[in-house]
Amino acid sequence: MKQISLHKTILLLAGAVIGLTSCNKLSEDPKSVIVSSQFYQTTSDATAAVNAIYGTLNSDPAGDFPLYGRQLNLLVENASDNQLYSPSNTNPDVRALGTETYISSNSRVQKVWQQLYYGINRANIAIDNIPTISMDTTLRARLVREGKFIRALLYFNLVRLYGDVPLVLHNPNSTDIDNLLTARTPSADVYTQIIADLKDATNLPKSYTTADLGRATGGAAHTLLAKVYLTQQDWPDALTQLNDVINGGYGYALFPNYYDAFQKATKNGIEHIFSVQYETNLGEANSVNDLSQSFTSFNTGTFPIDIPVDSSLYKLFSANDTRRAVTFYSSVYNAATGQTVVFNNAYTPYFNKFVDYSLTPLSSQTLSGMNYPVLRYADVLLMKAEALNEINGGPTSDAYAAINQVRTRANVANLTPGLNQADFRDSVFLERRKEFIQEGHRWFDLVRQGGTVLVDALHKIPAKSAASSKNTLFPIPLIEIQQNPKLKQNPGYN
Repeated sequence: MKQISLHKTILLLAGAVIGLTSCNKLSEDPKSVIVSSQFYQTTSDATAAVNAIYGTLNSDPAGDFPLYGRQLNLLVENASDNQLYSPSNTNPDVRALGTETYISSNSRVQKVWQQLYYGINRANIAIDNIPTISMDTTLRARLVREGKFIRALLYFNLVRLYGDVPLVLHNPNSTDIDNLLTARTPSADVYTQIIADLKDATNLPKSYTTADLGRATGGAAHTLLAKVYLTQQDWPDALTQLNDVINGGYGYALFPNYYDAFQKATKNGIEHIFSVQYETNLGEANSVNDLSQSFTSFNTGTFPIDIPVDSSLYKLFSANDTRRAVTFYSSVYNAATGQTVVFNNAYTPYFNKFVDYSLTPLSSQTLSGMNYPVLRYADVLLMKAEALNEINGGPTSDAYAAINQVRTRANVANLTPGLNQADFRDSVFLERRKEFIQEGHRWFDLVRQGGTVLVDALHKIPAKSAASSKNTLFPIPLIEIQQNPKLKQNPGYN
């Protein structure tokens, strides 16, 4: 989709709401109001409503960090064995995420919950109202399915982060507070709804013209559905969906060069199944991928916003692994001074994936236009390798072929045949860790392995020694429980 069009739509909708809800204190007799039934009249209304759902992924109504591009990463990367907060960061809630000492009043835990439900609410309204519009039936069905895809993505995040969560599928039409308060829905029921939404979304187009690049496709729905099944350890259904992605004529493939998966010039390319869209300097608050800000003050010694947990992360990569230079940096050429700045402290190398190297000077990363890849084809291949290993009690030739495609692209030797099921499983998760650093996968991957895997991994890092079994879920935000007594807290949290 054209991001400038998306953001302009959001601003117009916001302006309309502000204009309609404010009043002149000298006149308490408004001449007209607009309700949702009056807004959803035209094709343009339907498109604007769905664009506004996409807008919840890359912006925040209060001007905070966006969900994808910073906020979600604070939880699932800082609370993993990959990442820590910047030494310069004085925010106690951010630091608590990095030390596994976060509590239910943590503002970042609360913000992610609110952002996810904000997007779900927009999706619910669009899904309910677009079918009433007299318009092209094919486009109408497509827009509803796009809304369902994003609703499923947001609920998938919610249920993995918080466990049982309220399942809300319609915009409230009651002013009765008791009717508005919703208890936590069992995770199984939430997953049932996620799967239903994604099955419908698999009927989305395989691709779009240039003007609509970035919108959800049928391939994105199949891929996300495979990830849902994989999380539930439903290996056969996961494999079915993955084969639909691989053999369904979507045209996905790995970039020959890993570097191209993270460049502005190659956005929405052959490997990008679904990405949250960003564009450079739109002049609107917070429409930027904030993960790029390693370079904001790189010539003054200020630390990046997030850092690798320690040197062990860098050392996972062999010297010939091409992903290492794409994922990390220790020096950079400063065009403003004509000098190469070399970083040499306990926290280097720094994260490199989301630095927008097209900017001049590099330190102006607040103008970054880097997309955030939610689903990449490399994920499809590694999920296939994992599913085949679990289905067959050990790796098949196709499982080796899938993981070795990823390794070959990284200039790493193929896995040696003959691994047992447990060793191959470990190899897949190690490959996932190296492939997806800073892309929001690691905490989820640790948790879904079950048992003490997450806690054991975190205990290897001195700063994260406070980790315990409760950290396999985040707390229900305290303010939500205070406002809704039907909500009960997760075990281990007050």
